[in-house]
Amino acid sequence: MATQRFVFFDVGNTLLFPNRARMLAPLAADRHPTLEQWQALERRTKRQFDQGMQHGKVDHGFWWTFHTHLLNDLGALDNGVRDRLVENTQQSANWDQMLPGTRETLEKIRQDHALAVISNADGKIDAVLRRCGISDCFASITDSGIVGHEKPHPAIFEVALRAMGADAAESLYVGDVYSVDYVGARNAGMQAVLFDVAGAYREQELPRVESLAELETWLQK
Repeated sequence: MATQRFVFFDVGNTLLFPNRARMLAPLAADRHPTLEQWQALERRTKRQFDQGMQHGKVDHGFWWTFHTHLLNDLGALDNGVRDRLVENTQQSANWDQMLPGTRETLEKIRQDHALAVISNADGKIDAVLRRCGISDCFASITDSGIVGHEKPHPAIFEVALRAMGADAAESLYVGDVYSVDYVGARNAGMQAVLFDVAGAYREQELPRVESLAELETWLQK
Protein backbone atom coordinates (compact mmCIF):
# COMPACT_ATOMS: atom_id res chain seq x y z
CA MET A 1 0.00 0.00 0.00
CA ALA A 2 1.35 3.44 -0.94
CA THR A 3 2.19 5.95 1.78
CA GLN A 4 -0.80 8.12 2.63
CA ARG A 5 0.64 11.61 2.23
CA PHE A 6 -2.81 13.16 1.80
CA VAL A 7 -5.94 12.52 3.87
CA PHE A 8 -9.28 13.75 2.52
CA PHE A 9 -12.33 13.84 4.80
CA ASP A 10 -16.05 13.68 4.30
CA VAL A 11 -17.91 16.11 6.62
CA GLY A 12 -21.36 14.76 7.56
CA ASN A 13 -21.12 11.91 10.10
CA THR A 14 -17.32 12.12 9.90
CA LEU A 15 -16.16 15.55 11.10
CA LEU A 16 -19.54 17.08 11.95
CA PHE A 17 -22.75 15.45 13.10
CA PRO A 18 -26.44 16.36 12.87
CA ASN A 19 -27.98 19.07 14.98
CA ARG A 20 -30.89 16.71 15.51
CA ALA A 21 -33.11 19.23 17.35
CA ARG A 22 -32.92 21.60 14.37
CA MET A 23 -33.23 18.89 11.73
CA LEU A 24 -36.24 17.34 13.41
CA ALA A 25 -38.03 20.66 14.07
CA PRO A 26 -41.02 19.61 11.88
CA LEU A 27 -41.76 16.87 14.44
CA ALA A 28 -43.08 17.44 17.96
CA ALA A 29 -40.19 17.23 20.45
CA ASP A 30 -41.65 14.14 22.13
CA ARG A 31 -41.47 12.26 18.79
CA HIS A 32 -37.73 12.84 18.31
CA PRO A 33 -35.70 9.60 18.25
CA THR A 34 -32.92 9.07 20.79
CA LEU A 35 -29.32 8.94 19.52
CA GLU A 36 -29.48 5.12 19.74
CA GLN A 37 -32.68 5.04 17.65
CA TRP A 38 -31.18 7.53 15.16
CA GLN A 39 -28.06 5.37 14.73
CA ALA A 40 -30.18 2.22 14.30
CA LEU A 41 -32.05 4.03 11.48
CA GLU A 42 -28.71 5.07 10.01
CA ARG A 43 -27.44 1.46 9.98
CA ARG A 44 -30.65 0.24 8.36
CA THR A 45 -30.65 3.01 5.72
CA LYS A 46 -26.97 2.50 4.86
CA ARG A 47 -27.48 -1.23 4.26
CA GLN A 48 -30.54 -0.57 2.06
CA PHE A 49 -28.96 2.36 0.20
CA ASP A 50 -25.66 0.52 -0.45
CA GLN A 51 -27.54 -2.48 -1.79
CA GLY A 52 -29.56 -0.26 -4.13
CA MET A 53 -26.42 1.52 -5.36
CA GLN A 54 -24.72 -1.84 -5.96
CA HIS A 55 -27.57 -3.00 -8.18
CA GLY A 56 -28.13 0.38 -9.83
CA LYS A 57 -31.60 0.64 -8.29
CA VAL A 58 -31.68 3.76 -6.13
CA ASP A 59 -35.09 5.39 -6.51
CA HIS A 60 -34.58 7.97 -3.75
CA GLY A 61 -31.78 9.76 -1.93
CA PHE A 62 -30.27 8.50 1.31
CA TRP A 63 -32.13 10.97 3.52
CA TRP A 64 -35.48 10.40 1.80
CA THR A 65 -35.12 6.72 2.73
CA PHE A 66 -33.90 7.52 6.26
CA HIS A 67 -36.81 9.86 7.04
CA THR A 68 -39.33 7.48 5.45
CA HIS A 69 -38.17 4.81 7.92
CA LEU A 70 -38.27 7.32 10.78
CA LEU A 71 -41.85 8.42 10.05
CA ASN A 72 -43.01 4.85 9.42
CA ASP A 73 -41.58 3.79 12.79
CA LEU A 74 -43.55 6.63 14.39
CA GLY A 75 -46.68 5.57 12.49
CA ALA A 76 -46.81 9.09 11.10
CA LEU A 77 -45.78 8.96 7.43
CA ASP A 78 -46.62 12.33 5.87
CA ASN A 79 -45.06 13.41 2.57
CA GLY A 80 -45.01 17.11 3.50
CA VAL A 81 -43.28 16.44 6.83
CA ARG A 82 -40.81 14.08 5.13
CA ASP A 83 -39.97 16.75 2.52
CA ARG A 84 -39.27 19.29 5.27
CA LEU A 85 -37.11 16.81 7.20
CA VAL A 86 -35.08 16.01 4.06
CA GLU A 87 -34.68 19.72 3.31
CA ASN A 88 -33.43 20.37 6.85
CA THR A 89 -30.93 17.52 6.56
CA GLN A 90 -29.56 18.90 3.29
CA GLN A 91 -28.71 22.27 4.84
CA SER A 92 -25.04 22.42 5.81
CA ALA A 93 -25.86 24.76 8.69
CA ASN A 94 -27.71 21.92 10.46
CA TRP A 95 -24.52 19.83 10.63
CA ASP A 96 -22.69 21.62 13.43
CA GLN A 97 -22.23 19.06 16.22
CA MET A 98 -18.59 18.12 16.77
CA LEU A 99 -17.29 15.27 18.91
CA PRO A 100 -14.90 16.25 21.73
CA GLY A 101 -11.23 16.21 20.72
CA THR A 102 -11.92 16.66 16.98
CA ARG A 103 -9.63 19.64 16.48
CA GLU A 104 -6.86 18.22 18.68
CA THR A 105 -6.83 14.92 16.75
CA LEU A 106 -6.88 16.70 13.36
CA GLU A 107 -3.88 18.75 14.54
CA LYS A 108 -2.03 15.51 15.36
CA ILE A 109 -2.91 13.88 12.03
CA ARG A 110 -1.80 16.91 10.05
CA GLN A 111 1.68 16.76 11.53
CA ASP A 112 2.30 13.88 9.11
CA HIS A 113 -0.37 14.31 6.41
CA ALA A 114 -1.80 17.13 4.30
CA LEU A 115 -5.55 17.36 5.07
CA ALA A 116 -8.47 18.31 2.82
CA VAL A 117 -12.27 17.95 2.61
CA ILE A 118 -14.57 16.49 -0.07
CA SER A 119 -18.25 16.90 0.79
CA ASN A 120 -21.62 16.46 -0.90
CA ALA A 121 -23.09 19.72 0.35
CA ASP A 122 -24.96 22.88 -0.58
CA GLY A 123 -22.01 25.15 -1.40
CA LYS A 124 -21.76 26.36 2.22
CA ILE A 125 -19.74 23.66 3.98
CA ASP A 126 -16.66 25.91 4.23
CA ALA A 127 -18.67 28.42 6.33
CA VAL A 128 -19.91 25.66 8.66
CA LEU A 129 -16.41 24.26 9.17
CA ARG A 130 -15.24 27.82 9.89
CA ARG A 131 -18.05 28.37 12.41
CA CYS A 132 -17.12 25.09 14.11
CA GLY A 133 -13.49 26.25 14.33
CA ILE A 134 -11.79 23.60 12.19
CA SER A 135 -11.73 24.94 8.60
CA ASP A 136 -8.10 26.07 8.99
CA CYS A 137 -7.06 22.41 9.53
CA PHE A 138 -7.65 21.80 5.81
CA ALA A 139 -5.56 22.96 2.88
CA SER A 140 -8.56 22.70 0.54
CA ILE A 141 -12.33 22.23 0.81
CA THR A 142 -14.18 20.71 -2.16
CA ASP A 143 -17.99 21.12 -2.00
CA SER A 144 -20.27 19.40 -4.53
CA GLY A 145 -22.58 22.44 -4.41
CA ILE A 146 -19.75 24.46 -6.00
CA VAL A 147 -18.12 21.74 -8.16
CA GLY A 148 -21.39 20.53 -9.70
CA HIS A 149 -20.64 16.82 -9.19
CA GLU A 150 -21.51 14.69 -6.17
CA LYS A 151 -19.71 11.66 -4.77
CA PRO A 152 -19.41 8.89 -5.90
CA HIS A 153 -18.79 10.63 -9.27
CA PRO A 154 -15.02 10.54 -9.93
CA ALA A 155 -15.02 14.20 -11.07
CA ILE A 156 -15.40 15.58 -7.51
CA PHE A 157 -12.47 13.46 -6.29
CA GLU A 158 -10.38 14.59 -9.27
CA VAL A 159 -11.10 18.27 -8.56
CA ALA A 160 -10.02 17.78 -4.93
CA LEU A 161 -6.85 15.90 -5.86
CA ARG A 162 -5.89 18.65 -8.32
CA ALA A 163 -6.51 21.35 -5.70
CA MET A 164 -4.02 19.57 -3.41
CA GLY A 165 -1.54 18.63 -6.13
CA ALA A 166 -2.05 15.11 -4.81
CA ASP A 167 -1.45 11.76 -6.43
CA ALA A 168 -4.53 9.52 -5.96
CA ALA A 169 -2.34 6.54 -5.00
CA GLU A 170 -0.87 8.53 -2.09
CA SER A 171 -4.27 9.73 -0.92
CA LEU A 172 -6.74 8.32 1.60
CA TYR A 173 -10.44 9.18 1.73
CA VAL A 174 -12.35 8.95 5.02
CA GLY A 175 -16.16 8.85 4.81
CA ASP A 176 -19.17 7.10 6.29
CA VAL A 177 -21.21 5.58 3.41
CA TYR A 178 -19.73 2.55 1.62
CA SER A 179 -21.41 3.04 -1.78
CA VAL A 180 -20.73 6.79 -1.92
CA ASP A 181 -17.49 7.40 -0.04
CA TYR A 182 -15.56 4.13 -0.09
CA VAL A 183 -16.50 2.99 -3.60
CA GLY A 184 -16.27 6.54 -5.00
CA ALA A 185 -12.76 7.06 -3.64
CA ARG A 186 -11.56 3.61 -4.72
CA ASN A 187 -12.89 4.21 -8.25
CA ALA A 188 -10.92 7.47 -8.31
CA GLY A 189 -7.73 5.52 -7.51
CA MET A 190 -7.56 6.55 -3.85
CA GLN A 191 -7.28 4.42 -0.75
CA ALA A 192 -10.31 4.54 1.54
CA VAL A 193 -11.44 3.84 5.09
CA LEU A 194 -14.99 3.95 6.46
CA PHE A 195 -15.71 6.27 9.38
CA ASP A 196 -18.31 4.10 11.07
CA VAL A 197 -19.53 5.72 14.31
CA ALA A 198 -22.98 4.09 14.00
CA GLY A 199 -21.43 0.65 13.41
CA ALA A 200 -23.20 -0.01 10.09
CA TYR A 201 -20.21 -1.95 8.73
CA ARG A 202 -19.01 -3.82 11.85
CA GLU A 203 -19.86 -7.20 10.35
CA GLN A 204 -18.06 -6.54 7.07
CA GLU A 205 -14.43 -7.12 6.13
CA LEU A 206 -13.75 -3.50 5.25
CA PRO A 207 -11.16 -1.03 6.56
CA ARG A 208 -13.09 0.99 9.15
CA VAL A 209 -12.62 3.15 12.23
CA GLU A 210 -15.16 4.45 14.75
CA SER A 211 -13.38 7.65 15.86
CA LEU A 212 -10.73 10.15 14.77
CA ALA A 213 -8.44 8.83 17.53
CA GLU A 214 -8.78 5.34 16.02
CA LEU A 215 -8.03 6.82 12.57
CA GLU A 216 -4.87 8.45 13.92
CA THR A 217 -3.69 5.05 15.24
CA TRP A 218 -4.71 3.33 11.98
CA LEU A 219 -2.65 5.84 9.95
CA GLN A 220 0.45 5.06 12.03
CA LYS A 221 0.34 1.34 11.16
